[in-house]
Amino acid sequence: MNAMDIDDPTMTLWSLFDGWPRTVPVFLSHRMLCFGCPIAPFHTVADACVEYALDEVSFRRELHEAIDT
Repeated sequence: MNAMDIDDPTMTLWSLFDGWPRTVPVFLSHRMLCFGCPIAPFHTVADACVEYALDEVSFRRELHEAIDT
């Protein structure tokens, strides 16, 4: 069990990718360049959704689906 909370609004993308590697394909499927980006240690999921004009609620649902499979 992961002690971190995937829904923590302050979690950086770097921490997300480290804690839940299965989320990386979700980003790639949206053609998001976050994985490997030098800003990933500073941006959050909300930041990325704003940058890519994605609905955060729907995107987070996809992240949950990725880690629950």
